[in-house]
Amino acid sequence: MPNGVSGALVQRVSAQPDGPLDVAWLAADAPRLPLGRVRLHWEPAPIAGWDVTAHLGLATTEVHLASWPAAPDDWPRLIRPTVHEVLGLCAALAVATAALDLSNRLAQV
Repeated sequence: MPNGVSGALVQRVSAQPDGPLDVAWLAADAPRLPLGRVRLHWEPAPIAGWDVTAHLGLATTEVHLASWPAAPDDWPRLIRPTVHEVLGLCAALAVATAALDLSNRLAQV
């Protein structure tokens, strides 16, 4: 990773098994992750491969989502299913929350 970054913010994950994992560099001084967003960080593993970690932004904090120690060079393919599922779940929860908020507002009218 380049100097001055804390990781890569996942922008999009393809639903295809071999599809792309689009990311944007996240500056080291960037504020915490937005709700439902995933940050990836990777560095060379001590012996071989890459140590990859993922963090998930929640409403008030950011949590460790997963680690892939000593992942092979094609690690994006390895982590893509997990990141895709988590982002899908976050999107579904956002829609459900918006629907519940709307339902509550309509019930008050």
